[in-house]
Amino acid sequence: MVRKKEVYKVKPMTEGKKNIIAILMDEYNIQSAEDIQDALKDLLGCTIQEMMEAEMDDHWGYEKYDRSNEPNYRNGRKSKKIRSKYGEMDIDVPQDRQSTFEPQIVKKRQKDILAIDDKIISMYAKGMTTRQISETIEDIYGFEVSEGIISDITDRLLPQIEEWQQRPLAAVYPIVFIDAVHFSVRDNNIIRKLAAYVILGINDAGRKEVLSIQIGENESSKYRLSVLNELKNRGVKDILILCADGLTGIKESISVAFPHTEYQRCIVHHVRNTLKYVPDKDKKVFAKDLKTRQEVIFVPILPSNYYHRKSIYRENFTPSQRDLDIVELP
Repeated sequence: MVRKKEVYKVKPMTEGKKNIIAILMDEYNIQSAEDIQDALKDLLGCTIQEMMEAEMDDHWGYEKYDRSNEPNYRNGRKSKKIRSKYGEMDIDVPQDRQSTFEPQIVKKRQKDILAIDDKIISMYAKGMTTRQISETIEDIYGFEVSEGIISDITDRLLPQIEEWQQRPLAAVYPIVFIDAVHFSVRDNNIIRKLAAYVILGINDAGRKEVLSIQIGENESSKYRLSVLNELKNRGVKDILILCADGLTGIKESISVAFPHTEYQRCIVHHVRNTLKYVPDKDKKVFAKDLKTRQEVIFVPILPSNYYHRKSIYRENFTPSQRDLDIVELP
């Protein structure tokens, strides 16, 4: 389910807000929404500078223009260009002679207060190219981020990804799910189909845990065995139940990697595959009956009309539609 983005709700107007707004409108001669943005940009810059001055006062223990006998002392300001959601701005950062001051509101070498790195990574994860990301940032925020910088930012993820892929796993998982997500990728101007194997485990505390995501160009049983062996190499010794679609050779791969593991075909895939054999007009009722059948596994009490409905399917469906190996009726 797609999670809806929360919409900011404007808080009730107060007398203090009215006074601030009146001062803003008078100070900046606000006539339009664009004027409001410019005013907020200027206020943001001024606020950052005042907070930096307060940090400097705290660092030295005395306010600006006060004298001190310390060998290190204030040494003016240095202009710094930063990026914000209101665009680029120049701020004056207070300095000290020996460069011991470490501002926190905007740290040394920090170029933006927009969390632009996170936004670049998010756009990259959605499949946008470096050129598209660069153009999007310039369109929205009014400043340019080169494709090279974008590549440098996304490349920083690689060590974190490798560390995550190689992290140790628990010795036992009661349930593990394996499914493949297929997608197209462009590689040297050639579109190729790849499968991403997502392995989700339920740990002994009952919590879901993504164990691995493996990218493969084929779906051979040999490759699936290598995916399972990778779990063993990271410390998994036993899986009680492994749930997957009816992938070619999956049962054989499981028996080799984890001989004592029970294989359960994914119920969702099973229902979808079964409904291929059912006429459109009967799918809704049939799907409901299949759900009832699956619930029998956990609550072994059949509804009173269950066998009657089973006989109806036998009478009205063709032999292929009545195939009990497919619908798995008792």
